[in-house]
Amino acid sequence: MAVHTELGPGFLESVYQEALAVELELRNIPYQREVELSIRYKGRPLKGKFRVDFICFGDVMVELKAQKAMGGPEESQLINYLKAGNKERGLLLNFGAPSLQQRRFVNG
Repeated sequence: MAVHTELGPGFLESVYQEALAVELELRNIPYQREVELSIRYKGRPLKGKFRVDFICFGDVMVELKAQKAMGGPEESQLINYLKAGNKERGLLLNFGAPSLQQRRFVNG
């Protein structure tokens, strides 16, 4: 919420991603940024890759958006990331709306 309060809506997603990285560091929250996720089919890796914005505390995927509203496609994206990354918890944040939009997800 601190990032949205400081910057407000209107910036590109990359701006919010960089600002959130600063905020996570200031709060001593461990994270990885732009984590590549492999997709497997019947035990074989596929060429296609996903890239999640953040993984915090080693197991919470965080995906950022900068849109006027969130909907099904954005939610499906995070659900697919959770499956590909074999993670249970995810957070979808949208900085593009007048108020910060957030949705929590649990896989399984």
